[in-house]
Amino acid sequence: QVDLVESGGGLVQPGGSLRLSCAASSSIVNINDMAWYRQAPGNERELVAKIMSGGRTIYADSAKGRFTISRDGAANTAYLRMNNLKPEDTAVYVCYVRSFDISWHEYWGQGTQVTVSS
Repeated sequence: QVDLVESGGGLVQPGGSLRLSCAASSSIVNINDMAWYRQAPGNERELVAKIMSGGRTIYADSAKGRFTISRDGAANTAYLRMNNLKPEDTAVYVCYVRSFDISWHEYWGQGTQVTVSS
């Protein structure tokens, strides 16, 4: 079974918006952190946004003010709302989940492509 299922990527014009979703399997219990990373060709993977179990969030400087991360604990789902998208936001966006069950566990999604272009 796939641990993380991502959706919501696609092609959007500059200034447009997208909402990404990351649904974690119900078999993953005690989720602590959920996050979105991105990687563009020629660039290192970078953290875009993270939300902790208590609701605290952090954002990359480039995302702050434009992107909003949220989570639905009951559904084991994280969202990333992206507004005012720019061409430099083009990347593969990858969901990340960290949980604790006796020991720490980490999960990575397969990624969803976001392309911002006119």
